[in-house]
Amino acid sequence: MEFQPWMLLIFPLFFGMGWLAARIDIKELLSESGALPQSYFQGLNFLLNEQQDKAIEAFIEVVKVDPQTVELHFALGSLFRRRGEIDRALRMHHNLVDRADLDNDKRQQAIFELAQDYLKAGILDRAESLFRELENTTYAKPALEFLLELFQKEHDWIKAIGVAQRLAEVSGVPYGKQAAFFYCELAQEEVAGGDQDAAHKHLRQALESHPASVRATMMLGDMAAGEGRLDEAIGLWKNIEAQDAQYLPLVAERLLNAFQSMGREAEAIVLLRGYLQKYHSLDMMNVVFDGVLKNEGPAAAYKLVRDELQRNPTLLGLDKLLEARLLEVPLEHRADIELVKNLVHKRTRNLATYHCGHCGFKARQFYWHCPACHAWDSYPPRRTEETGDAI
Repeated sequence: MEFQPWMLLIFPLFFGMGWLAARIDIKELLSESGALPQSYFQGLNFLLNEQQDKAIEAFIEVVKVDPQTVELHFALGSLFRRRGEIDRALRMHHNLVDRADLDNDKRQQAIFELAQDYLKAGILDRAESLFRELENTTYAKPALEFLLELFQKEHDWIKAIGVAQRLAEVSGVPYGKQAAFFYCELAQEEVAGGDQDAAHKHLRQALESHPASVRATMMLGDMAAGEGRLDEAIGLWKNIEAQDAQYLPLVAERLLNAFQSMGREAEAIVLLRGYLQKYHSLDMMNVVFDGVLKNEGPAAAYKLVRDELQRNPTLLGLDKLLEARLLEVPLEHRADIELVKNLVHKRTRNLATYHCGHCGFKARQFYWHCPACHAWDSYPPRRTEETGDAI
């Protein structure tokens, strides 16, 4: 395309249009700012000069003069809360809640924000009361979620169960799994207090709420074993395979001890060997190793670990193999094996940890409730060979 002289006229035309648009925007901006109350600019000035209390008073005055600035109150209140200035956030949101001319939607929003202020301040009874006010409003779901968090922190499991059930109704999302954990926490407190009947009732309710609740089944088995009903306990723990087989290693030692108490060690070893073949885990291998060592001797224990190490090579498996070998060889040949075992053992001391799938927190023991992020059922019941610190 060739250059034409008339094209030069386009550039002044575009420049003129841009200048005109800018003039219109400036006039509009000046018109809008002129319509704002003087208190608005005073408030901004106070805020910029770190005089927050004076800024709050000025902005409260703004809302009295111009209700359109209510959103400014919400924004500032949230800002103060995030910065940890809870008293200021409370003043901003209290002023909104107390306004008689606030429409219903804005009033609900103000109550929701005020409840969060009280929660952050640790004034839990006031927070609970305000969140309860919102149960039948458009803020029902987030209000109930905050209540659920609140009751878990307070270990008020009865209220937490009620809120979980209400949340399921409001959101359409099942909360049966969470409720089952709350029933288990309640039962655990009751077992500690000696109320076995109440604990049994709540564990059954946990299974009604979530039939795959492994924790409830484990606890029912523990209660049965504690009362001498070993066959019932074994039956309950074996049911875990149908619920979620990956949790079987958590009851492997319980099963071995229960069978041994009845003089049925061989039956236990057959059962646990079968589990180990189907669901390999380090914990399961350790329990089977101990059972085989005690009942069949070092040679059988060595063979067990060697076969398992060939299927699933791990440093922890090697450590067990060397342990079994030490028990089998003559005394004069143990020095070299002990040297190697000590080296391997030093390397494996920080291995075999459980990892939270939610926050990555590592622990040497299994948790149903992560001590770091407080997520439920976030620990897969399998140890992983990873180095690093763990509690």
